[in-house]
Amino acid sequence: MPVVEVKMWDGRTAEQKKQIVEGITKVFTDQGVPAEAVHVVLISVKKEDWAIGGRMCSEQ
Repeated sequence: MPVVEVKMWDGRTAEQKKQIVEGITKVFTDQGVPAEAVHVVLISVKKEDWAIGGRMCSEQ
């Protein structure tokens, strides 16, 4: 059973999240994995809790 964690910034709509989940699931089903076996965990993070290169994303 594949488990995929997707960490992304806050702000995506429910429809966008659904499309992300469907796309990830399709990658696995195209390889013969049953859709029921694919687990996708979406983790939304505030930009103020994320940094890249030592800089807070909320300040960029």
